[in-house]
Amino acid sequence: MTNPETRLKEAGLALPEAAAPAANYVPYVVHGAIITVSGQLPLRDGKMVATGRVGDDVSPEMAAEAAQACGRNIIAQLKAAAGGDLSRIDQILRLEAFVASTDDFTGQPAVVNGASDLMVTAFGEAGKHARFAVGTNVLPLNAAVEIAATAALKS
Repeated sequence: MTNPETRLKEAGLALPEAAAPAANYVPYVVHGAIITVSGQLPLRDGKMVATGRVGDDVSPEMAAEAAQACGRNIIAQLKAAAGGDLSRIDQILRLEAFVASTDDFTGQPAVVNGASDLMVTAFGEAGKHARFAVGTNVLPLNAAVEIAATAALKS
């Protein structure tokens, strides 16, 4: 398999530095071969990609872009957890996604495809994962999307 960083570069996508936690938690936990990544916000260059709720002030397309930003931040955390080497990631196991949205918006799965598609771009078949995508009324810092992840390291 081509290295995930090479695949991202070929797709014209750059990884950010892994962000430090904003409160009393760690950005990821490695337990055996499992990495659990804390919820990542849609930050790019230190700025929120999208704030507000889908169905009000955020379009589904902008929310999908925010989900991709969350995905890039997840991959940055996975790289840190894997000792700087993304080729050590065996499988993306699960994404847990929250989309701030109005009561009548039901397109959360399409929004979260922004992150899911990124995982497949980066990791190929190993990027295919289980997931959930749910709506909520508000997220930290008024983010439009927040996504957490679980992945497995190669043994």
